[in-house]
Amino acid sequence: MDTSERILVIDDDIDITTLLKRFLTKHGYEVETAPSGAEGEKLLSKFNPHLVMSDYRLDDMDGATLLGNIKQSMPDVPVIIITGYSDLRTAVKVIRLGAFDYVTKPLIPDEILMTIKKALSAKATDQPATGVSSQRQRAGKHSSGFEYLFSNSGHSKNLEHQITLVAPTDYSVIIYGESGVGKEGVARLIHERSKRSNGPFVAMDCGAISRELAGSELLGHEKGSFTGALNQKIGHFETAKGGTLFLDEVGNLPYEVQTLLLRVVQEKRLRRIGGNKEMDTDVRLIVASNERLQEAFQKGKFREDLFHRLNEFSIEVPPLRKRRADILFFAEHFLKESSDELGKNITGFDPAVEEVFENYPWYGNIRELKNVIKRSVLISTGTRLEIMSLPFEVVNFSRLEFGVGDSENAKANDQTTANHTPDPNHALVANDESSKPKLKKAALSAEYEVILSALGKANFNKTKAAEILGVNRKTLYNKMKQMNIKDA
Repeated sequence: MDTSERILVIDDDIDITTLLKRFLTKHGYEVETAPSGAEGEKLLSKFNPHLVMSDYRLDDMDGATLLGNIKQSMPDVPVIIITGYSDLRTAVKVIRLGAFDYVTKPLIPDEILMTIKKALSAKATDQPATGVSSQRQRAGKHSSGFEYLFSNSGHSKNLEHQITLVAPTDYSVIIYGESGVGKEGVARLIHERSKRSNGPFVAMDCGAISRELAGSELLGHEKGSFTGALNQKIGHFETAKGGTLFLDEVGNLPYEVQTLLLRVVQEKRLRRIGGNKEMDTDVRLIVASNERLQEAFQKGKFREDLFHRLNEFSIEVPPLRKRRADILFFAEHFLKESSDELGKNITGFDPAVEEVFENYPWYGNIRELKNVIKRSVLISTGTRLEIMSLPFEVVNFSRLEFGVGDSENAKANDQTTANHTPDPNHALVANDESSKPKLKKAALSAEYEVILSALGKANFNKTKAAEILGVNRKTLYNKMKQMNIKDA
C-alpha cells in the first residue's frame, strides 16, 4: 500500500468520520476529517488529498455545492459522495457534477475500500490530453456497469456481427432491449470500433432528466436565458463533438425537446437555448429504448420524422432469460471480477448455484446477475460460491412466484433451501406450504391495484406515476410488463 495516498473525509456525523478514519488508516491511507463543508474546503490546500469522501447533506452546504467547489479548485481529485438518500436523481446529479461515484448508508467497509481503490486507480491512469476526459466521465458514467462480453452462443455471435457491421459507418443506431441487458455497453463498443474512437463518448439518461432541463442538457444554454441559468452551460452535443452521443431511453424525451433534437439531426447545427450563435455539430447519434419507438410514434408519444432519422440501423439485445447459454459465461466473468476487487480467492460455483442461476428469470438481466454475484462474493467465506451466499429471493424464486408443487423444480428447490438460512421477514412464505400461493396472489393483487391506482391518478403518464409510487420509470415499466398492464 502506498502510504502517501491521502484521503479527506467530510461529514458532520462524528461517528462516521471516526469510523472511516480508523478503517482507512488501518488499510494504509493517511486520513484527515472535517465536520463541515467550510472546514473541508480549508483543508484542501493544506492537506492536498489524493481523494475526497464527503456526505451529500451537510449542515452548512449541500454536497452539490461542495463538489463544485472541490472540482473548481482541485479538478483532478476524485470525489466519492456518501448519501443516505440512494435515489436515482441524487446519483445522476452527483455523477454529472463530477463525482467519481457514490456510496450509500449504511456503509459497507469492503464496498468503500473497493470504490476508493477504483477511484485512485482511475486517477493514476487518467489521460487528460484529449481535453474532454473529465466531461466525458461526468456525462458518460456507465449505467450498464460492465464491458460487453461475447460468448460462443448464437445470440452473442449475432449481436457481435451486427456491431461489427455498423461500427465503421456513421449511421445512427437504435438499440432495443430491456433494462439491464447492457445497451450502453453495446453503444460504447460501437463507438470504440468506429473511426470516432479517439473522440469523446457522452451518455445521457433521458429518463433521469426533468423535462425542464432536458433541452439544456442536450443543447446547452446561455447565462440568463431562463430562471436559474446563472452561468453559460455547454450541452452534450458540443461535448461529444467528434465522437458519439448516446441517448438512453430516448422515448422519455418531452415532445418539444424531440423537436429540438430533430432540427439538430437534420441540419447538423445547433444553437444554445437563449443564444443567437449557430454552430456546426459533428456527432454520431446512438439511442436506446426498452419500448418500440415505432409503437411510440403510432401512439403519438414520439415524433415519426425523428424516428425515421434515427432508424438507420437497429440492434436488438435479447434479455438474459432468452440466452440461457450465456448466463454462466457472464457469471464466471463477474465472479472473477468481484473476487479480484475484494481480494478473495473464489474460483467457481457449487453445482446447486449453477442450477439456480440457469433457472432464475433474471428480470433485471445482466445488471441483476452482476449485483447478485457482487453481494454474494462480499459475504462468502469459502473458495467456491455456495448457495447459502445467494439472496433468499433468488434461491426461492419458484416457491415465491408459483408456490410449491410436486415438480422436479420444487424438489430441487427444497433441497437447495435446506442449506440456505431464510430471512425472518419471509418466514411465512417460506414455511407455510398451504398459504404460499394465496399469500403470493394476494401480494401480487395488491401491487397490481396500487400500480393501476397510481397510473389512473397520473392519467397514465408513467413518469408521474413512478413519482407517485416512489420508484424510477424503468422499474414501473418492467412491473407493467410483468403484470401485462397496457398503456391507456
